[in-house]
Amino acid sequence: MKSSKLTPVVRIVDDDEKVLASEAFLVNMAGFRTSTYNSAKEFLEKDDPLFPGCVILDIRMPEMSGLKLQEEMKKREIDLPIIVDAGIGRPSQACEAMEMGAAAVMANTAIATAGDVRVMAEAFKKAIEAGRSAYLSGMGRTLERGASASSPLTGFLHE
Repeated sequence: MKSSKLTPVVRIVDDDEKVLASEAFLVNMAGFRTSTYNSAKEFLEKDDPLFPGCVILDIRMPEMSGLKLQEEMKKREIDLPIIVDAGIGRPSQACEAMEMGAAAVMANTAIATAGDVRVMAEAFKKAIEAGRSAYLSGMGRTLERGASASSPLTGFLHE
């Protein structure tokens, strides 16, 4: 991405008004400009992706989850770094977000509310590392219709 004279914007997408306000307050206190959106749909309709910055996405939202929004951003070629707020999500969701190219995952609430905080923190750590490794490996394409059998003798992924 080319350097820009536009002021970077931290976009925050969360359906919980209190979380949205709290995150915006903290980001503003750190000296950044923010734009807040109550839903993925609102973000897609109103945000100007030409402004540099990043997006903080809630992983669990009604209608369109943070993961679905991340997917849609990729389809629309909205090239902004994404930080996924796992909230009370699962390690597998954090892994998926990283596989899709998220820059980071915030998992503090999910870890803090677990029955065994140490074990949950380790689970998130492994999931995030696995997802990032998969992304960096240049994961092969995935088939929408499911897998079919293959072998080293017949080849792989015949169409």
